[in-house]
Amino acid sequence: MTTPSLSGVPAPAAGCPAHAAGTVPVPLSGPEFHTEPQALYRTVRREYGPVVPVELPGGFPAWLVVGYRELHQVAGDGELFPRDVGLWNQWEHIPEDWPLLPMVGRPMPSIYFTAGAEHRRHARMVVPALEAADPFEIRGHCEQLADRLVDAVCGRGTADLVAEFAEPLPVLVLARLIGFPDSEGADIARVLKDLADGGPGAQEAHARFGAHMSRLVAAKRARPGDDVTSRMLADPEPFTDEEYALDLMAITAAGHLTTADWISNSLRLMLTEDEFADSLAGGRRSIGDAMNEVLWEESPTQILAGRWASRDTHLAGRTIKAGDMLLLGLGAANTDPLIRQGADVRGTAARGSNGAHLAFSHGEYRCPFPAQEIAETIARTGIEVILDRLPDLQLAVPAQDLVRRPSAFLRGMNALPVRFAPVRTTGDLL
Repeated sequence: MTTPSLSGVPAPAAGCPAHAAGTVPVPLSGPEFHTEPQALYRTVRREYGPVVPVELPGGFPAWLVVGYRELHQVAGDGELFPRDVGLWNQWEHIPEDWPLLPMVGRPMPSIYFTAGAEHRRHARMVVPALEAADPFEIRGHCEQLADRLVDAVCGRGTADLVAEFAEPLPVLVLARLIGFPDSEGADIARVLKDLADGGPGAQEAHARFGAHMSRLVAAKRARPGDDVTSRMLADPEPFTDEEYALDLMAITAAGHLTTADWISNSLRLMLTEDEFADSLAGGRRSIGDAMNEVLWEESPTQILAGRWASRDTHLAGRTIKAGDMLLLGLGAANTDPLIRQGADVRGTAARGSNGAHLAFSHGEYRCPFPAQEIAETIARTGIEVILDRLPDLQLAVPAQDLVRRPSAFLRGMNALPVRFAPVRTTGDLL
């Protein structure tokens, strides 16, 4: 079993909750998160309980909530644990170039970084704009764009399903839905990947991302269309152009890489697990079953930042100080043994149509239902298209050689190399 590497941990930052508790915080980085995160979660759950003192890169303290019930409690109490980054008691220590800053965020007027009444004001504008998207039109966009991506590789017999299919598809669809021309989709995809990886280019990527959205708002204000941005601009509630751009950034960032990972993780499951592949071929399982199992076992969002305590409180025996950051361990909570008792090794609860997972978070700040439906349409349609077009798809490397993205926050593949018999493009078939 993989255990957390606790040696060589820097001295805790001022006010570190783990230091105050007299325990050594778990570094929220390292290969354990990339290879066998569930083994790591089992270890820290056994050693620390459902609320784990952790340390972010740079030595900044936080609490990682790995218990299902505790996460439900934190995410469901928007007053005690709001998503208000302005409450963080570490701001005086955070450097301007901190790589995780774009992911954690800073106080800004966005649906993702506001709390309470202000968050609800943004939601009243954003959610109807998403909800008004025609599901049949979304599926049509998915099919057309997925076919285009398959056409680019189908004649050569090999492909990387991450770089050449799973990553570009969601952002191309989302770009259309919010009103971008297809030509800008590829650059937005690169920007979002740099942001999600939290590397040295994250700050610059965030600036480029904002510039894309500011130009889009200006274009749609001058010439509205049938798209999410135009519907947001038509809302009677007054918002600034900065607020529109930030909300569009939140919509796109939240929907892109998580959906890409949902696609690639589902395809990996189908290609690497003989039992699942056989039952899928025999009609005993469906693509939906694979997608749902991924949400339970390998949720694309493993850790979500975050919630901040509005006052001193206690959680699972831990003393949480006002302003402490709580990270939602969605991937860990989904495999909490307290809700998986009696399950088989893969988790009977994860199979079938059980939707009690926390992959989309929970409570007031969860992923809005229209956004969940759009993500599911993109993922399901993309998988259906590629399996229909390339029915003899096979993994091109041993399963153990597949490499995960180096992120504690997101669970996805760096690459998914496959081989198949070359086929004709859709243009050739017409």
